[in-house]
Amino acid sequence: MGLYKIMIVDDEEEIRLGVIKKINWEEHGFVVVGDAENGKEALEMAEKLHPDVIMTDIKMPFMDGLELGKKIVDLMPSTKIIIFSGSDDLEYAHQAIKINVIEYVLKPINSIELVEVLKRLREKLDKEYDDKRNMEILKKHFLESIPVIREQFLIGALEGRITKEQWEEDEKKLGLDFISNYICVAVINIDGLPIEQDSGLVSISIKNMVDETMGNYCDFISFPYIDKIVVLSSFFEKDNIIKVIKGLDEICKVFECVFGSTISIGLGRVSNDISAIRLSYNTAQSALSYRPILGNGKTIYIDDVEPDNSIQLQFDEQDEIKFLNSIKLSNEEDIKEAVEDIFIKIEDSFVALERYRIYLMEVLTAMLKLTQSHNIDIKSIFGENFNFYTYLEQFNSIGEIKGWFIEKSLSLNEIIKKERVNSSKILVEKAKEYIKNNYKDFEISVEKLCSNLHVSPTYFSTIFKKETDMSFVNYLTNVRLEEALKLLNTTDDKTYIIATKVGYQEANYFSYVFKKKFGISPSRYRKN
Repeated sequence: MGLYKIMIVDDEEEIRLGVIKKINWEEHGFVVVGDAENGKEALEMAEKLHPDVIMTDIKMPFMDGLELGKKIVDLMPSTKIIIFSGSDDLEYAHQAIKINVIEYVLKPINSIELVEVLKRLREKLDKEYDDKRNMEILKKHFLESIPVIREQFLIGALEGRITKEQWEEDEKKLGLDFISNYICVAVINIDGLPIEQDSGLVSISIKNMVDETMGNYCDFISFPYIDKIVVLSSFFEKDNIIKVIKGLDEICKVFECVFGSTISIGLGRVSNDISAIRLSYNTAQSALSYRPILGNGKTIYIDDVEPDNSIQLQFDEQDEIKFLNSIKLSNEEDIKEAVEDIFIKIEDSFVALERYRIYLMEVLTAMLKLTQSHNIDIKSIFGENFNFYTYLEQFNSIGEIKGWFIEKSLSLNEIIKKERVNSSKILVEKAKEYIKNNYKDFEISVEKLCSNLHVSPTYFSTIFKKETDMSFVNYLTNVRLEEALKLLNTTDDKTYIIATKVGYQEANYFSYVFKKKFGISPSRYRKN
């Protein structure tokens, strides 16, 4: 570990510099990266320097050490605070404990005592960093949390939120690398239980039965989802689905023997593509809907009750997210690639013409929803009296349709980009107007402004800095000081009156900020 960064804060320059010179900091594992004479200045400095430790006096003008400590805890919770004070007042000590101050040192500061403080502090920091770097601890925590992470990952796959790429990246570390050539999802439904039975405990029992039984028939994993148990099975040959059905039927029999009631199992379509887990899950749910016809207490395989339309052309949630994100956020090349991906599916599928039309209508519907969500006039993209079904008849090839989608996607992208730039400028202009009307408010803050504008502080700060080349605080300070200059030039108001008129409660702090900006105090500026 390198040297830990430390800041010294005290309004008395002699004490501040004395502390810096007294200690051989590097020898004890530290480097002084900055010093400040008040809490406000220290806070601004800390946001830039990100020190590991701040040593601060309690009593200072503009912002005392305790208030500085509170703000640092909020902004940089890992930064350690050391308080030094000329008072052994228990109330100070009590407040210091509340903000997790790690050392409370009484003035006058004794270099021997300070060295001991630094030794303890270094040991503490070393241990914290060692713990963070300790891969065994991290590995242990990860392994303990794997079952929960895996379950959430599998649920994400059922809901169509996990891409094939994500699965391939994470399957090994989540223990899902047992998946072989084919997959299939089964959904176990409790048909009914006596009142005295706890459904939660029964679900656990069903999962245990699955885990004890299915290993004899296939590779699998089971997990609870909503009010059912889901079984994801995998096997090498497609015909092995017969074994899976036998295993599931065995579970139905065991359950009826143990509980005197029935469970039914819906078995979805088999696929050789991991991204089809959602489709297999949905068709397993469809299989369960045949219970009123076929009866409870058995496994219902979707291919037994519905014709196999698995060579389906589907514009699923992941496809939609990828496509719309490219329109909203990407460049021309990425948009063309996203449209190409959509049409690769068409070219690889051999389905009826009507299925192509439905698929393209789903793609178009996603574009229309995006257009509406940005309040863009649909006519400006698609023209007057647009009817896509009629429009399709005009095209002579898939290539022409693809070209049309690329053209409309690029038009939509251009309008959204302009809208984003315009909305950013409008937001910044509103912020400037707010500051202009409220700079006299002592309590004006970025949070207060953002509450008024109905945006998040993080988003606002990014946009404001990008548009104005300065932070909210710097801009507000400039506005206040420009107003102060006007008042100094055009009125006989005292400095403390001008301070309050431009939003500073303390005349001393106003003078400090003014001098820092212009290199001269307000009173001297007026004389000159």
